[in-house]
Amino acid sequence: MSTVEQRFPTGAPTSVSDLLAEVTSEPPGGRLRVGDPRVSDFLVAFARRLLAPSVARRFPELASLGFFLRRGELEKTIAAATPPLGQLRFPRGVVFHVPPANVDTIFVYSWALSALAGNPNIVRISSRSAGAAVAVLDALNTTLADADPAIAQTQRMVTYGRDDAVTAALSQGCDLRVIWGGDRSVTDIRRHPLRPSARDVTFPDRSSFAVISAAGWRAADAAARRDVAIGLYNDSYWFDQAACASPRAIYWVGEPEAVREARDELFGLLAEVVESKGTEVDAAMSVEKRVSTYGLAAEGVASEVRFAGNAIATVELVEPGLVPRRWLGVGTFPQAQVGSLDDLVSIVERRDQTMSHFGFGTDELVGFAEQLAGRGVDRIVPIGDALTFSSVWDGYDLLREFTRLTTVQSR
Repeated sequence: MSTVEQRFPTGAPTSVSDLLAEVTSEPPGGRLRVGDPRVSDFLVAFARRLLAPSVARRFPELASLGFFLRRGELEKTIAAATPPLGQLRFPRGVVFHVPPANVDTIFVYSWALSALAGNPNIVRISSRSAGAAVAVLDALNTTLADADPAIAQTQRMVTYGRDDAVTAALSQGCDLRVIWGGDRSVTDIRRHPLRPSARDVTFPDRSSFAVISAAGWRAADAAARRDVAIGLYNDSYWFDQAACASPRAIYWVGEPEAVREARDELFGLLAEVVESKGTEVDAAMSVEKRVSTYGLAAEGVASEVRFAGNAIATVELVEPGLVPRRWLGVGTFPQAQVGSLDDLVSIVERRDQTMSHFGFGTDELVGFAEQLAGRGVDRIVPIGDALTFSSVWDGYDLLREFTRLTTVQSR
């Protein structure tokens, strides 16, 4: 039988049948429950390691993960999922996670919420994962030394090659399968059937964009404008702009002249941020960006392409509806001008996930969301918060997906 490499806890290769038998056995102290202190204590200790300066400086995205796993945040997440009187919330069962390789830390958010829900978890870690993913695994294994034995028994992260037999066996053994990584990954994994009582939560291909009000930009002070540039940098350059929530286009709302002034100032500030961060784009990525952007011009989609060194490329679109939703290379920003948020309603598609924004009031944003009526855009957040994970993601309330309700009635 095929075996899997055990990455957390580290151990000798094991068979799928043994793996499933171990995670489903009752641990010392009894089965995990929703909000189990054995899990929350472990997650809080793990978060402290991620927030250590030596780790956070090297991988700033892990600092965000560390904040997400602070005790106060975990308590708020559990409190928000407290069922009404007459209902009890329990773990769903074994959860099999298949995260993407191109976003090194997304698997931790998904796993942590499922573990907090009291589930045994098996997470497939790509053999191509490196950098932040390796730092996460190191921190997890180090934290395990002081953890309750139930953590090592019920929480597993494994690596295996393109082995359909392993994927099929894990799919048959789980109660919930969580698939990240795009349409192709979802379709490929779904070839392996689940048992009738199980279900999928899927995260297919998504794209995101930013919207900036030229009037709001003009009204903002210098500090606020620089904060937007820093936020746009964080949203775009972490994960090489490949994350589903990273903006792959910018819509400017306002009159053309005001938009030109705001756009030029923003990208001037962004260039300063890029320089201050010491961001370098290698030759291969630079070629990728030029092929992508000049390709848009050849297709008649772009009217102008500009490069600020290798780190920033801006593309003026012929019209707003022609926005490309595919990845074009880190630091590439197609742009278009519209008169109002209303003009974007007909452009938004179901695959559009996050709209990051600056310069709009709450009423404007709520009105825009109501016009969309769920046809697209699951998150509307300030620029700088696009990659801030929450327990509600892609329209799923994940803690509720990771649990089941039992209704109790008496006469």
